[in-house]
Amino acid sequence: MLRAASYPRLNQPREIRCMHFSPRPTSLLAVAGLMFGLCASHAPSAAPPSADALVAAADAIRFPQEAFQVDVKVATTGGESVIDARSYRILSKGNSQTLVMTTAPASERGQILLMKDDDLWVFLPKVSQPVRLPLSQKLTGQVANGDLARANFAGDYAAKHLREEAVDGRAHHVLELTASRRGVTYQRVLYWVDVKNNRPHKAEFYTVSGSLLKTARYEDFQQVEGKDRPMRLILTDATKVGEVSTMTYSGMKRRSLDDKIFTKQYMKKLQ
Repeated sequence: MLRAASYPRLNQPREIRCMHFSPRPTSLLAVAGLMFGLCASHAPSAAPPSADALVAAADAIRFPQEAFQVDVKVATTGGESVIDARSYRILSKGNSQTLVMTTAPASERGQILLMKDDDLWVFLPKVSQPVRLPLSQKLTGQVANGDLARANFAGDYAAKHLREEAVDGRAHHVLELTASRRGVTYQRVLYWVDVKNNRPHKAEFYTVSGSLLKTARYEDFQQVEGKDRPMRLILTDATKVGEVSTMTYSGMKRRSLDDKIFTKQYMKKLQ
């Protein structure tokens, strides 16, 4: 009868002989969590929006990007007295077709600005032929023709991100806008856009030589056509101390507008 072979017993301490090695779920989870954290910390973060994208986002807040109608009252004050007050109805389609119709004062009713691409004409009731005007020419007070006729900055300017800056306790992108072609309203603009919600906050408008013309503040945000939009624009002259023009918007709404409205031939029907 064969006897089972006997092997020498290893001379190990009892504690080691009795130890059981089994993986612990909690230990595995901890290791997995650590590895995930290390990977996440090295994962590339999402790229910030480009300066041009920020300008386009702010444009979409200022006005609907579809065809729309809005009424504007412009009051220019010097000190505590009102220098001038006028009212307009604006019909706009895209950034290249706009009608600006004077509704007050009554003596100027029937005057119409027509912007088509980069061309701007004024139609006067007692003048048979339209007169061509630059977008940069003042219309009333601190308001230039282009302030009413041109709805967007995007497309007219090349944007560059300069820095982030705190204004009124909120972080803002500071963007430099440089005219991308001749004929636009301003040659250079500094533009403050809220980091969190892309709201336009203020702008500074400069001449070709670098002189400050005026500043603008976007105020009175209201829910209009699906977005919080600034319903008041304050324009302050940088050269005439105390002269301010306030543009107040009302009745903003999307509206279907035929291209034929934005033609010289159609102007006589509107006068």
